[in-house]
Amino acid sequence: MKALHVITGLGVGGAEQQLRLLLRHLPVGCDVVTLTNPGPVAVGIRGDGHRVAHLGMSGNRDLSALPRLVRLIRAGHYDLVHTHLYRACVYGRAAARLAGVRAVVATEHSLGDAKIEGRPLTASARGLYLATERLGGATVAVSATVARRLRDWGVPAPRIELIPNGIEPARFRFHPGLRRQTRARLGLPQDAFVVGGVGRLVPGKRFDVLVRAVAALPDARLLLVGDGPRRLALRRLAERLGAADRVLLTGERDGAVADTAGDEPGLPALLGAMDVFVSPSHEEAFGLAALEALAAGLPVRHVTCPALDELPPTAAPGARRIGPGVPELVAELRALRAARLPRQPVPAAVRRYDITRSADRLMSLYESVHARAAAASAPTAPVASAAPVASAAPVATAAPVASER
Repeated sequence: MKALHVITGLGVGGAEQQLRLLLRHLPVGCDVVTLTNPGPVAVGIRGDGHRVAHLGMSGNRDLSALPRLVRLIRAGHYDLVHTHLYRACVYGRAAARLAGVRAVVATEHSLGDAKIEGRPLTASARGLYLATERLGGATVAVSATVARRLRDWGVPAPRIELIPNGIEPARFRFHPGLRRQTRARLGLPQDAFVVGGVGRLVPGKRFDVLVRAVAALPDARLLLVGDGPRRLALRRLAERLGAADRVLLTGERDGAVADTAGDEPGLPALLGAMDVFVSPSHEEAFGLAALEALAAGLPVRHVTCPALDELPPTAAPGARRIGPGVPELVAELRALRAARLPRQPVPAAVRRYDITRSADRLMSLYESVHARAAAASAPTAPVASAAPVASAAPVATAAPVASER
């Protein structure tokens, strides 16, 4: 089987890094096409040995991208097309059918109750999504929470497959020597109490709550890994609160790469330098960063994390759900600072979400969707009858209209 993955962009983000991890473990030949932004993850995927094409889409209303994508799919002779993220799902599913590929899978990574990929949900966005969803063979939800949202949005339950995201636990294993080295490189005192967060610096992640909580603890430091439009606002907030010298914004780090002796420590090393991990976001589709923190032996405090909230508490005893306010977070951090917990054993939740399990389940879905598509397109033997019956109407595959993104 030969598969093509179509994704909106390949900057550093959860869906993008998840695709890279899956490609390492899927036992089929895979190519990738990104509609826009062939960023750092594209470089990594190429380094792993996969071909990456950039479609050069100029915006959501660039309908010329559709025939370009159709030609690319036809030229590659793909058996299956797998789409990721809203824009790629809309264009990719339509292009696959126009190219004659009936085996189409989509993964919904970032559907919230009120937003999709950080943007407000609208009636037009929902209508366009549902219209193109019918062109595929299955839609993958990365958590039971996302599966429920898809059903509420109108995707038929039999078309939804729950395949959780995954991580490579060994990549985040804690090493005391690497912790000391990383803190020295970052200018963090070896005995400092370091609070950590990871994610895009956007309003929905609510990292301002984390800055305010750390500012209220004079001897605490904040190590915030990520980048985005809120970076300057968070820096200015730390300055207003008198905590600028205790807030370190590292920029983006790719969790799919190993730590080396280079100039910038990777995500595993940065997690190793933390004492506690906090996710203050009130809406998540999965919560990948929290799992990576647990794999690094960190206590985790989160406002919401479907990956953990959908499991019994015994699956991740080091994780605790907290309220969204600053005072409760300050109290939690004070208690953790006083306890000075040692590194914790890797919990069952991390093993449950090993990327190899996710890849195995996805491969089973590929085989099922491909088999159904082959059966549907196979010619049927003529049946003797007294009168001919009318043929089925062809599937409509009109070009998609522009999304609201």
